Amino acid sequence: MIETTPVTPTSPTTSSASPSASRRKSGHYRFARLGDRFIAFALDTALLFGLFAVADARVFMRLGWVEGSELQLTTASLLIAITLNATILFLYGWLLEAKFGATLGKAMVGIRVVGTRQHGALSAAAMRNVLRIVDGLGLYLVGTAVAVCSDVRQRIGDICAQTAVIEESFGIGIKVTAIVLWIATLVGAGWAVPRICSTNNPVHTRYLGQVVVRIGRTGNSAYVRIGRFTLDAQLATTAP
Repeated sequence: MIETTPVTPTSPTTSSASPSASRRKSGHYRFARLGDRFIAFALDTALLFGLFAVADARVFMRLGWVEGSELQLTTASLLIAITLNATILFLYGWLLEAKFGATLGKAMVGIRVVGTRQHGALSAAAMRNVLRIVDGLGLYLVGTAVAVCSDVRQRIGDICAQTAVIEESFGIGIKVTAIVLWIATLVGAGWAVPRICSTNNPVHTRYLGQVVVRIGRTGNSAYVRIGRFTLDAQLATTAP
């Protein structure tokens, strides 16, 4: 879970010479590098996109229609998909950081979230993840800019939740478990999505049933139509 402890930076020499347990007892840590945090974020994003794909496929196949090679998405299907994605995103970060102090991406990279002041783990993790809405503006340019200017590399969510991200030497068992779960999730999503999309059993909703997005292909091009706006993409063809 998120530990509550005074967080004091250590020099690289002291940190490398002292084991993680000693640093934890003394309250001295090395703050996680922004590069490591970005790698962890990329790993978590890949996993989340796998979960999003499964959830969205189920929603679109139930509340959308397939006509020929065109998928038609209703207002209801889009709203429910967005709500599910936001819920999955929040619960993934909130529960794992509150319980273990790290998501799968953080565990694989070797970084962890700790509290800098007395604060409940659940509330601190909730605050930190809710404020991703602000930190994520401009493809996380806001959060990155704030972290770069912070002495302890805190983004807005960390500042408000009174947390910090530090380096952590997780055991080999934890790292292997995180890697296995990460791979299993992506492989499972890759297996499930085509099977979900192979069957269309639409449910006609009384409200918000208007088709607002059409996705399909004609010949060697794919298209997305939103109202009167159409985006066409030419598909690559191989020469005979």
